[in-house]
Amino acid sequence: MPEDPIRLLIADDHPIVRDGLRGTFAGDPRFEVLAEAADGSQAVELARTLEPDVILMDLRMPRMDGVSAIRRLGELGLAARVLVLTTYDTDSDVLPAIEAGATGYLLKDAPSDELLRAVQSAARGEAVLSPSVASRLMGRMRAPESPLSERELEVLRLIAAGTTNREVARRLFISEATVKSHVLHVYAKLGVNDRAAAVAIGFQRGLLS
Repeated sequence: MPEDPIRLLIADDHPIVRDGLRGTFAGDPRFEVLAEAADGSQAVELARTLEPDVILMDLRMPRMDGVSAIRRLGELGLAARVLVLTTYDTDSDVLPAIEAGATGYLLKDAPSDELLRAVQSAARGEAVLSPSVASRLMGRMRAPESPLSERELEVLRLIAAGTTNREVARRLFISEATVKSHVLHVYAKLGVNDRAAAVAIGFQRGLLS
């Protein structure tokens, strides 16, 4: 017995993109394109009415952008999986979309067979990420979260270079008393009592390179 087709909603503000996507799925019995939306708010309204399995969502659209639409779908408790399909792979685009609840993130230059596989994976609830986005997220996860402020990091780097408090003060144009205060904060945040231990922990945690 054949499986039911995956029911799709396409949301993009460019008619030519929507036509291209519809054409990609046309004639393939595994998919059914229910409707097209020209912006985020229309996508949300259509999703409420049609209850698609997967929504192909552009990010930059008028009236309501893709990230806002993804959040709204979550607030409404709609079960549709959202596969972001966009030309942008910068941190400021990728991270908000993933945090808002997107199941996947693909770039529009992906080959059509990759897109079809991605939609099937998204329909199963599997995370789908284009290689450039995956490596960006991995790099983000590997980057150490610094407990230190930017100024405290500057002080730690100078300490690691063997600089005295007086020299640190001169280089950063602050008073020696302020430097001492920063040094004490660094010790407290890293759980150490002296400069050597602070530097050792700094390297261990990847705060110093």
